[in-house]
Amino acid sequence: MSCKRLVSLLVLTFAVFGASFFAVAQGEGNNANTPNDANKPVVAEATAGKTENNKLDVAKVIFGHIADAHEWHLFSIKHEGAENTEGAMPLPVILYHPQKGFFVFSSSKIEEGEPYEGFRLVRGAMKEKIVSDDGASIYDISITKNVLSMIISVVILLWVMLKVGKKYSANGHMKAPSGFQNFLEVVVIFIRDEVGKPCLGKKYKNYMPLLLTIFFFIWINNLLGLLPGGANFTGNIAVTSCLALLSFIVILVNSKKHFWMHLLNPPGVPGWMKPMLVLIEIVSLFIKPMALMIRLFANIMAGHIVILALICIVFIFAAINTFVGAGFVPVSLAFAIFMFFLELLVGAIQAFIFTNLTAVFIGQAIEEAHEEHAAHEAHA
Repeated sequence: MSCKRLVSLLVLTFAVFGASFFAVAQGEGNNANTPNDANKPVVAEATAGKTENNKLDVAKVIFGHIADAHEWHLFSIKHEGAENTEGAMPLPVILYHPQKGFFVFSSSKIEEGEPYEGFRLVRGAMKEKIVSDDGASIYDISITKNVLSMIISVVILLWVMLKVGKKYSANGHMKAPSGFQNFLEVVVIFIRDEVGKPCLGKKYKNYMPLLLTIFFFIWINNLLGLLPGGANFTGNIAVTSCLALLSFIVILVNSKKHFWMHLLNPPGVPGWMKPMLVLIEIVSLFIKPMALMIRLFANIMAGHIVILALICIVFIFAAINTFVGAGFVPVSLAFAIFMFFLELLVGAIQAFIFTNLTAVFIGQAIEEAHEEHAAHEAHA
């Protein structure tokens, strides 16, 4: 029953988007015949990507949705002959100027190109930043859309885990789990048996909190990003680079002597080849976190772009002919809904891959020499 409701909700959501884009094209087609029809609401959301020639800039629409911002933009409504109505949630802007100190104000007070308190908002294709009129280097620690999305995901993660943990404490381990607790237990056991034990061996318990935190944090943020109006958090390379850096630090801190000896002095290799192999091994050491960073970032961002592009196709065809755009709505919605469900699967898979590769890299770093392993086993 819940699955049917989810499908109905998705169909309704995309139908609203399709109707909005159709309304844009229809309104533009009527503009030539009714130039004096002022203050009539015509457009939703996609109007933010209009150019000066009143044509849809698909790239601007798509990258405007997936980029980070100082406000959480939800929709735009165009009024002919009047200013557009913007539906956006303002977020706190927190700036530090080396000479003037801290500044805290709402993002609704600063607009692109308009100065406020000596600061201006500058928007690029993929990011926006706030600059100081005096040219000083300022530190922007604002609560942006991605930061707020991260806070929401952390609150959800803590609430769910603490609630399940409290239920375990109250019922003990003798009582079978139920409800959401049962689902979480299946996921935790899967990560333990399919990731922790095979990659880390007997020391898997020491790293299970890290692996579970990484998995659930990435998974929750992937799901939140698929909600209508959601933030593209894990599709931001700054976020994935921080996650990869965390894994890299854990790998280096927990690495054993055998790992470094194998890295800097490969055994069983002729002396004249060792310098080249050592260079390759050192480069591969830094490629590992880069692979983690790029894989997660590219897959999540690509999914968002595909879904947005499929929706924009309606508007593109409607710019050619209104009836062609209207006829393409069912096709666009069908593909968009299919991609949405595919991204639900991709979100879980990417969380698993990031967690699994982190466990693999840590396992390689903490691996002991085979002789030490054999001696340890014999002694045990």
